[in-house]
Amino acid sequence: MQLPPGFSAAPKKSAYDVVIVGGAMMGSAAAWFLTENPDFDGSILVLERAPDYAACSTAHTNSCIRQQFSTELNIRISQFTADFVKNLRERMGDERIPDLPIRNFGYLYLADSEAFAAHLRAAQAVQLAAGAETRLLTAGEIAAAYPFYNVEDILLGSINTKDEGYWDGAAVFDWLRRLARERGAEYVADEVVSMRLNAAGTRVESVRLAGGAEIACGHVVNCSGPRAARTARMAGINLPVEPRKRYSWIFKAERPLDRDLPLTIDPSGVHVRENGGGTYLAGGHPEHDPAVEPDDFTMDHGFWEEHAWPIIATRIPQFEAVKVTSAWIGHYAMNVLDRNAIAGPHPVVTNFHFINGFSGHGLQQAPAMGRGLAERITYGEYRSLDLSPFGFGRIAENRPIPESAVI
Repeated sequence: MQLPPGFSAAPKKSAYDVVIVGGAMMGSAAAWFLTENPDFDGSILVLERAPDYAACSTAHTNSCIRQQFSTELNIRISQFTADFVKNLRERMGDERIPDLPIRNFGYLYLADSEAFAAHLRAAQAVQLAAGAETRLLTAGEIAAAYPFYNVEDILLGSINTKDEGYWDGAAVFDWLRRLARERGAEYVADEVVSMRLNAAGTRVESVRLAGGAEIACGHVVNCSGPRAARTARMAGINLPVEPRKRYSWIFKAERPLDRDLPLTIDPSGVHVRENGGGTYLAGGHPEHDPAVEPDDFTMDHGFWEEHAWPIIATRIPQFEAVKVTSAWIGHYAMNVLDRNAIAGPHPVVTNFHFINGFSGHGLQQAPAMGRGLAERITYGEYRSLDLSPFGFGRIAENRPIPESAVI
């Protein structure tokens, strides 16, 4: 098999200070921030089972960013990503990097019940306290700003148009990966199939690869997305992360809207946003939302015709005549405990680190998670943004920190 540029077929060494399992967005963010930290001088091995990245969550993302979360830490994480992306060339110190502005059409949450309206009000208070610019809109205000909506059933909306909308996640991923390699991180096309712990069960001493090599490691970082639970089980750890199918469609409208369409979250859960050139991107999932195999990309085309499109056309009557031009399945790595990230080292297997369970908001959280991982490995503590509330301890103690703003 011919490998993509930058990948080797086998590790060059038999031991590395840090072994990262998964080389997509999260693994590459971890690798780059380690190489960028002036106090880290160790060796890094990034293992990617599918170096074409064709089936990974990073490749299937809708690449949006928001600050409208119900958990303050998630807001802070997204704020860091927004600043990082807008200043990427300066932040990464490379003149080859283009400007990558955020397209700020915003997210618009629509509430059709008093209970959800109360939730939007409570979430706005958290967001404003964290420095976001979320605004609450009445149905009349929504209709005045966006006259194409049907808002007969809507009681309240919530929108933020600062650092909220589309960003080029694929380009950021490419530069994180490219510069991590240029700075010494070694990318290998192989898969971890088992791990060997010490006699006390407190450290991973080595990982065995499908290609046969056994690699000694100082730290192991789980960046394997929807396969995170499988990776954790190799270290004897139960991780409540499951792959969940998410459907996406791009459609062309016979009568395009006369202004940008915010990423609109209908009360049904179906969402739709601007895509450009008279096209729009929609997403959703069936009410029955079981865990699936991470390689299950079977599309239910009836879900669009029977569920998603009727909801979209009811909310935006101008979309009664549309043509789907592409459709795909992606996977959320769903943390079934509380839908929040799991970050940092395991309390018992102390050199096994998590960057898992993002439940659909992983792409926008990758820069902050990569920085935090680099700090935790280098200094034994978080120094920029304290990610410890998302540590594994709450998983072991069944102590959720619920994030309600999961689309």
